[in-house]
Amino acid sequence: MGERMVFLTSLKYQIFCAFHFLVFLQTIVLCNQYKVGDLDAWGIPTPANPHIYTNWSKKHQFKIGDSLLFIYPPSQDSLVQVTVQAFNGCNISDPILHMDDGNSVFNLTSPGNFYFTSGASGHCQKSQKLEVTVGSTNGSALPPSYAPTILPETSPSTSSTKTQVPPFSISAAIGSAIVVLLSCI
Repeated sequence: MGERMVFLTSLKYQIFCAFHFLVFLQTIVLCNQYKVGDLDAWGIPTPANPHIYTNWSKKHQFKIGDSLLFIYPPSQDSLVQVTVQAFNGCNISDPILHMDDGNSVFNLTSPGNFYFTSGASGHCQKSQKLEVTVGSTNGSALPPSYAPTILPETSPSTSSTKTQVPPFSISAAIGSAIVVLLSCI
């Protein structure tokens, strides 16, 4: 009888570990990368559509694990993450984060509001700025984390503005999940 109980307990434990493996894998695979504004480039909005970035961010429900792709000519523009006060006042003198590679990826690693603007002088005043809200697991917004994780560059997608996480992330997730699963056995 004791031998059978050990087997059942072990089997239940293995099923428990397999379930967590699948949940972990699903969480990683379902992350999306969004091309900011669904535009060819991050730039000053046109007079015909001055609120393109505001309208764009309201159309999406961003979650932890998603990322934002900002594409722009590095010789003409850059990207800065700023505080809400700097965002409202278009003050780019003391950014939280500055990126200028022309193919900038910002990973959403925590819930809250994130504020971005162009690093080029005068562009923020011309509405080249973006506020993104990332929901927590219960749907509420919490204060943002000011320490984002930057992934290596990824090639922009020209056929879709919402793409799956690059394959290297999926491979890493599978590898991590296998390690977790093996530790359960």
